[in-house]
Amino acid sequence: MVFETLGQFMSKLMFFHGYVNEYNGFPRPLSKEDEEKYIDAMAAGDKHAREMLINHNMRLVAHVAKKYTGAAEADEMLSVGSIGLIKAVDSFKKDKGNLLSTYASRCIENEILMLLRANKKHKVCISIDECISTDKDGGELTYKDIIPQREEDDPGVIVENTVLLENIKGVMKKVLNKREFDIIAYRYGLNDGIEHTQQETAKMLGISRSYISRIESKALEIIKDNIADDYTTIAR
Repeated sequence: MVFETLGQFMSKLMFFHGYVNEYNGFPRPLSKEDEEKYIDAMAAGDKHAREMLINHNMRLVAHVAKKYTGAAEADEMLSVGSIGLIKAVDSFKKDKGNLLSTYASRCIENEILMLLRANKKHKVCISIDECISTDKDGGELTYKDIIPQREEDDPGVIVENTVLLENIKGVMKKVLNKREFDIIAYRYGLNDGIEHTQQETAKMLGISRSYISRIESKALEIIKDNIADDYTTIAR
């Protein structure tokens, strides 16, 4: 598993937990006056205002995701939809004449559609280890052999990311119990780089999907309280 930055990884965890909780529901939308007040405050650098705008627009994420019910796991769509909402809030320009809700709806839908396209693409993809030919000595030539090496495939980068991942896992193990850590590890690919859905995680651990969701929410709250607010210490 390759993390471009520690901050991106921690943000990914927080995107899902901070604003998506199917048991507690979503906060009610802001009034027009309050929304404009928070937009102006965020433009002045108020981080709490940004948080309020995201938090109180999560119903919009659920509304857009509902249009694609059955096309993907609900938690996946809510998660990527939350990313779209955060992008919308961060890039919204009041002077462009659009309402935040209108602009955010497009951003949320774009993220969900990218997820659905990616899922569809993965269904028809082939293995990079598939043999496509043989050399003169009878050795197999695979797709992996002819794909140019990416920067993140550089041995130095791989070592750096491996150390970073182990640091992250080490800190998480200190604040989570074994079941909490196992669920987060499966959900976010900490062990093998493969991110599993809540349904897949439930099947592997032999417990219900609803229980997975509750434990994941609790574990992410612990991570938020103990790690996310000062995540730079992990990378040292």
